[in-house]
Amino acid sequence: MLVGQLEGYISTAGKIALQKGAKVVHCEDTIEALGALRNGKGADVAMVDIKLKIGDFIKKLEEERIHVPVVACGIGTDSVSAVKAIEAGAKEYVPLPPDTDLIAAILEAVTEESSKMIAGDPAMQKVVQLADKIAISDATVLITGESGTGKEVMSRHIHNKSKRKDGPFIAVNCAAIPENLLESELFGHEKGAFTGAAGRRIGKFEEASNGTLLLDEVTEMHPQLQAKLLRAIQEKEITRIGSNDPVKVNVRILATSNRDLEKSVQKGEFREDLYFRLNVVNIPLPALRERPSDILPLAQFFADKFAEDNGVEQKKISAAAGEKLKNYRWRGNIRELENTMHRAILISLEDELEADAIHLSESAFTKGSASGDTAANAPDPADVGKATGNEGAAPEKEIKNEGAVEGLVGRTLSDVERDMIINTLDNCLGNRTHAAKILGISIRTLRNKLNQYKDEGHEFAEAGNS
Repeated sequence: MLVGQLEGYISTAGKIALQKGAKVVHCEDTIEALGALRNGKGADVAMVDIKLKIGDFIKKLEEERIHVPVVACGIGTDSVSAVKAIEAGAKEYVPLPPDTDLIAAILEAVTEESSKMIAGDPAMQKVVQLADKIAISDATVLITGESGTGKEVMSRHIHNKSKRKDGPFIAVNCAAIPENLLESELFGHEKGAFTGAAGRRIGKFEEASNGTLLLDEVTEMHPQLQAKLLRAIQEKEITRIGSNDPVKVNVRILATSNRDLEKSVQKGEFREDLYFRLNVVNIPLPALRERPSDILPLAQFFADKFAEDNGVEQKKISAAAGEKLKNYRWRGNIRELENTMHRAILISLEDELEADAIHLSESAFTKGSASGDTAANAPDPADVGKATGNEGAAPEKEIKNEGAVEGLVGRTLSDVERDMIINTLDNCLGNRTHAAKILGISIRTLRNKLNQYKDEGHEFAEAGNS
């Protein structure tokens, strides 16, 4: 999306973008740009004239939960204006007249292919074959698997293989959007429908017209909204909040979940009729530990990616580091591997990525791993039996924090619960999905607890701000 006039240079930038295969929308000013975005004209990036009120534009985008990175652009190289634009929230500043290579680099950066599929392991190849077989249809697909296994990547893969590949792919994270806003996000709203509804807003169903709509972590949706979602899927029509006029929609639905949906249905947390409507085809993704031959290719892919992103030299993974990676259990799956390689490429000191740059939790190494630390230091079962005075008995679980129970005496249950939740979130670097899984609660429950703690003045880690 190009916003502003810029004495004709903006049209030159648009022509370059078109030559590079991008679709271009031009708006005269930020007000027109907001209107276009509200009406479903989504964009991967907005290039905005630096003379316009970029800070106000970015603030409006945040208020209306429209996720579009903003790049400021202007004639000449006014460093003061450029700095102000960056401080206001712009991701980058581009001087005009536009340089072809620079425009191409920006487009490549913001539209970076996020559906790269590394699937050499036999366990994963079977899944990909099933996905390729059903992709051409319009059948609703439910993609299941542990957190971090690549469910959104698989969703994009299915979209790119489908007959809707030239249409939009719109993803909605049902766990990340507050319950009172998710309905508006999905179905849209009319001006004045509720406080803060400054204008008509097209929902994700309409925005995904003739394309694919991904409902990520659909099990976190409130049961009342589940009923409205079921109707929208069955009737292929939605009604914006504040309107009585139904709107026909033509979208293919993909949904993901890291939970056992059948158990959620039995507990009454998820509607059975919606489960059957979504589960026309089920694609279960294996955990990373179940596809071991993909670990090193994925690790090298992430290492190369983060080396390029951070302007450092690309490095091959050393044999010792490779063994360490292969013998780890990867409880956080591909997402944990990605974060590990990001950290490794930043702290590596050798010509190759050395084992010492791979920081992993020792408790998650497989038994007898070549990396050695956990297995080598583990007590012998026979010794454990002698230590307990019961020679030959099965080893008892080691108590690692004796006196912990006594330390809880005198504290209220709510205080203990709060500390447990906040400490777990801190250990997960603010990742609420991981923390909720470890705590054994739904992300909705976690979100409500954190909102309560925030109101009480307690601080805790936020994702991306660790």
